[in-house]
Amino acid sequence: MKISFELDAEFREDQGKGASRRLRYLGKVPAILYGGRRDARSLVIDHTKLAQLMDNERFYSTILALKVGSSQQAAVLKDVQRHPYRNRIVHVDFQRVLEDEKIRMRVPLHFKGGAEAKGVKEQGGVLGHVRNDVEVLCLPKDLPEFVEVDVSGLAINEVVKLSGLRLPAGVELVDLLAGRDGPVASIHMPRVEEEEAPVVDEAAAAAAAAGAAPGAAPVPGAPGAPGAPGAAPATGAAAPAAGAAAPAADAKGAAKGGKDARKGDGKK
Repeated sequence: MKISFELDAEFREDQGKGASRRLRYLGKVPAILYGGRRDARSLVIDHTKLAQLMDNERFYSTILALKVGSSQQAAVLKDVQRHPYRNRIVHVDFQRVLEDEKIRMRVPLHFKGGAEAKGVKEQGGVLGHVRNDVEVLCLPKDLPEFVEVDVSGLAINEVVKLSGLRLPAGVELVDLLAGRDGPVASIHMPRVEEEEAPVVDEAAAAAAAAGAAPGAAPVPGAPGAPGAPGAAPATGAAAPAAGAAAPAADAKGAAKGGKDARKGDGKK
């Protein structure tokens, strides 16, 4: 059985949420080890060391060695719980591995030949990945680190399915065992986004249409219309006569003069 990583751990006896919070405060991660026809055991692992190992993609799909004191147990990572917004690992689950017992693991897909594919290089298509990993069933000695997907022979609108993957000896796909044969990758034409129609100012369009029509009445408020800012006065419009108020003024003066004359006659 090939061991890819080693991880130090300790058994823990304290249980409950309070004990787990204290461990996290001290930079530790609560964990559990189960399976292998044995009872589950609670563990505690150093957060810094675990986080460093989990930066490696292979850590999720290979066999680990959990070292507790002088003993060592082969295991695989089955579940990781992370803090919703902090960069913290909250809890991890490990499953014991026995050499004669098959295990189910999710392994990543590695795609190759995308740039050379006929559908991309000659037909202008785009390679799309429908899924990035698969679940396999096999003995620990046959567990692959990844499954390779060759898409170099794909043309436009062609698809690679689970049944078309080349698997190592002794490895089976869980989906195919359950009768599910789904797509893995495909090449399709790129989507073309429709250009949005320019927004037209209805008032400006109406004014332009009205000005273009022969003999049309000007639109109130439109540029150049009477009363619009900057509009020139209409040619030939009747301007107020300079002497229009003069007759009224003369009549008033004449009436006043007559009244004074009558007063003078009376005094005499």
